[in-house]
Amino acid sequence: MEMDRRELADFLRRSRERLSPSDVGLKTGRRRRTPGLRREEVSQLADMSADYYMRLEQARSPQPSVQILASLARALRFTEDERDHLYLLAGHHPPTGRLAGQHVRPGLLYLLDRLEETPAQILSDLGDLLAHNRMAEALFGCVCTVEEPDRNILVLWFTNPAVRAAYPPEERDHLSRVHVADLRAAVTRRGNDPAATALVRRLHAASAEFSALWELHEVAVRRKSRMRVIHPRLGPIMFDLEILLTPSEDQRLAIYTPSPGGGGVDRLELLRVLGPDHSHHT
Repeated sequence: MEMDRRELADFLRRSRERLSPSDVGLKTGRRRRTPGLRREEVSQLADMSADYYMRLEQARSPQPSVQILASLARALRFTEDERDHLYLLAGHHPPTGRLAGQHVRPGLLYLLDRLEETPAQILSDLGDLLAHNRMAEALFGCVCTVEEPDRNILVLWFTNPAVRAAYPPEERDHLSRVHVADLRAAVTRRGNDPAATALVRRLHAASAEFSALWELHEVAVRRKSRMRVIHPRLGPIMFDLEILLTPSEDQRLAIYTPSPGGGGVDRLELLRVLGPDHSHHT
């Protein structure tokens, strides 16, 4: 990523001018000719030299470090969106946003229930299955009997042979690599937090296949793919999987739409009529 000095300088200046001394806990003097904060005040609040800050606003500074950007974001009372904009203008990736964890917003659950003709799931970035609709339950089986710590698609994939049976044998190796590459990206994005570290440790202990794939250090965020799912009563169904990101970086909405020309639309209609079959589980 390249630093955009002119835009960064303009953003800092405009942000400084929008703040009043009282906004940041400073006293307002009588002889204040310019609106907002002075450059010296911002540099003092951000604990940096006034000369360095002046060069930032004059678009002639070297690329600031992430530590300097964090100090500026605090000094200028930035929101998360403004902070992320600051990092991007300076040529850095923004820090990881807030995580929603296991809590799924009511609006997202409402949307999930409205998808009456399409299988859909809400997953964490680590593969935890947080919620699914009736069509997803009909396609993959009910996970109601699975203990909560095991409601993770990677744990199930690498430890439960029945889960793999729902996919063609010739595609399973590829799906294993897709799962691991996506997890690698999530673990790094999270900064190896306790939840990510515990999951990777568990998978290493449970699966030699996982350990071998992890060593390859492949990284690829899963955004879409084409896949076949073998339903025990309807046979193989071809899907286009779309992964939609939610505002929280650790939750995703996965939607399985029938691939064009594969007869999937008719099979999905039959699946909707059949409903969930609790004899098979994911």
